[in-house]
Amino acid sequence: MSSKKKDIKRSNIVQLVLGVIIIILINTIGYYLFIRFDLTSEKRYTLSEPTKQILRNLDDIVYFEVYLDGEFPAGFKRLRRETKEMLGEFRAYSDNIQYEFINPSENSDPAEREDVYQRLVERGLQPTDLQVKNNEGSSRQIIFPGTIISYKNKEIPVELLKSQMGVPPEEVLNNSIQNLEFNLISAVKKLTVEKKPRIAFIEGHGELELIKVADVTRALQEYYSVERVRLDGKVSVLTKRQAIDSANTGIHNIYDAIIIAKPDSAFIEKDKFIIDQYIMRGGKVLWLIDPVNASMDSIFKSDITFGLINELNLDDQFFTYGIRLNTDLVMDLNALPIPVKTGESASGPQVEFFSWYYFPVLYPLSDNPIVKNLNAIKTEFISSIDTIMGGNVKKTILLTSSPYAKTVNTPALITLEIMKEEPDRRLYNKKNVPVAAMLEGEFPSVYNGRIPPEITNDRNMGFLEKSRPTKMIFVADGDVIKNQISYSKGKDPMPYPLGYDRYTGQTFGNKDFILNAMDYLIDESGLITIRSREIKLRLLDKTKINENELFWKSFNVVTPVVIVLILGMIMGFVRKRKYTR
Repeated sequence: MSSKKKDIKRSNIVQLVLGVIIIILINTIGYYLFIRFDLTSEKRYTLSEPTKQILRNLDDIVYFEVYLDGEFPAGFKRLRRETKEMLGEFRAYSDNIQYEFINPSENSDPAEREDVYQRLVERGLQPTDLQVKNNEGSSRQIIFPGTIISYKNKEIPVELLKSQMGVPPEEVLNNSIQNLEFNLISAVKKLTVEKKPRIAFIEGHGELELIKVADVTRALQEYYSVERVRLDGKVSVLTKRQAIDSANTGIHNIYDAIIIAKPDSAFIEKDKFIIDQYIMRGGKVLWLIDPVNASMDSIFKSDITFGLINELNLDDQFFTYGIRLNTDLVMDLNALPIPVKTGESASGPQVEFFSWYYFPVLYPLSDNPIVKNLNAIKTEFISSIDTIMGGNVKKTILLTSSPYAKTVNTPALITLEIMKEEPDRRLYNKKNVPVAAMLEGEFPSVYNGRIPPEITNDRNMGFLEKSRPTKMIFVADGDVIKNQISYSKGKDPMPYPLGYDRYTGQTFGNKDFILNAMDYLIDESGLITIRSREIKLRLLDKTKINENELFWKSFNVVTPVVIVLILGMIMGFVRKRKYTR
C-alpha cells in the first residue's frame, strides 16, 4: 500500500514537472513566433493584410484618444468594448500603437465640462445627445463617440458611430462596428503617408466652380494633393514624358485620378483625346455627369422649367468604354422634400415641405465596399444608366433608385403642380433603376481607326489603342458632389458640408460616397475592401425576454451552480472508485 502511494506521488511530481516544462516551452516559442487564433465564424478579430502592413511600417507613436469612457447605454458599451479590442489587435502588430479611453463628462463643474465639450468640437468631434432612461425617468447625456488620432505633429478626428437614415439603432451600431478597422486604419494611413497621390478637378467645360465643391475638396486634401486643371486642348496637360533609360522615354500620367464634375458645355475632340489617352495609360476617372439640364432657379421663380438634353459630345466615348447615360429623368417616391410657398399671412410667407420626386434619395443596397453601409445619398435631377455588354470590362452597379420609381423622357416639362395631388403609385413601377456604376478592366480607345496614321505612328504622341487595367466610376448626376452655399449679407459665401441639406437640416452620405470612390480608384493596397467585412448581428428576442424575464434570470443564475455541483459529484465519484480499489 505504501509502495502504491509512493508511485502515485512520484507520478504526480513527474506530471507537475512536465506541465511546467511544457508551459515554459510554449511561452518561449510564443515569444519568438507570433500566432493568433480567431475562432469566430466571421473572423472578426483577424486584421486584413493591408492593415497589418501599415501597422508594421509605423516609425513613430500613433496615439488614440478615445472618448468612450463613462456610464453609457448597453449599445455604446459594446462600441467601447469593440473599439478597445480592435486597438488591442493593432497593438499586437505594432508597439507604436498607444491608446487611452477618456470620459469627457467626468468633471463635476458644468462650466469646465462645457469647456471640454467645446474643445472637442473645435478639434473635429461631433457630440451625440442621448436621452437615457433610468428608474427615476430619463436624463440627458452628451457623449462624443469618436477618437482623435495623433502622429508626430498631426492629428485627425474619427467618428466611430456612423449615422444612417431609416436604419434601426442596433443595425447602425453593428454597421459602425463592422467599419471600425477601416475607419481607424485609414486615418492612420492618412496621418503617416509621406507622399500624397495627386488628383485633379478638370475645368474648361462649365464644370462646378471651386466654391461649389469646396467642402469635398477640403476633405480630399487630407488624403490627396488636389489641383484644378484646365485642358484647353493641351496634349501634355495630364501626362509627362519621363526617361526610362538612356535610350528610351515613356509618357506617364501626372495625376492618379481626375474628377469631371457636372460639365454643361460640349467637349472639343482634342480634350476628349487627352482624357482618352490619360485613361489608356491607366488613369482613373470619376465622371459626375448631368445627361439632362434642369434648373431649380427657374422653378422657384415661375413654378415651371424644362428638362433638356445636355449636349456634351461624350456619348460615343462612354459607349466605347461600355456604358450609356440616358437622356431621361428618374422620378422616385422616395425623394427629398423641398420648401414650397403655400400662402401669405401677417407674419410672412407660409411655407410647407413636399416630396420633390425629381430629387431621389438613394439608399445603397450593393455590397460593394464603396457604398456598403453608407448613409442615404441625395440627388437632383438624376438620370438612368445602362451598361453595354462586351469587352474585357467588369461592370458593377453602385447606386439605384427605390422600387417605386419611373423615368421621364426629355424634353420634359417640370412643374411644382405635381405636388398638389397624390401621385398615382401605379405609374411608379420601375424597381431599382441604375444611376451609378463602376467599370473595371482594359478599355478600347474611342479613337481607334479615327485619327490619321501620322498621329498613331508618331512616337512622340505615344498613341495607345487599348488601356492598361484601370477603373472608372460613372454617376448620372453632377450635383452628387456639389455642396450648398450660405449667402449672408456683407459676408463672403460659405460652403455647407457636402451632403448637408439646409432646408431639412439632414446630412446625407454624399461626402463619404465621393471619398470612398476615390479610395477605391486610387488605393492599390486594397484597404477599402475591409468595408466588405460583415459581422453578424446577434440580438436577443426582447419580446421573449419581457414575457419570461424571471425564468431567464433564474436560469442564468442557477444553471452554472448546478453544472458545477454535478461536475463535482462526478469527479468525487471517479476519485472514490479510483482510490478505493
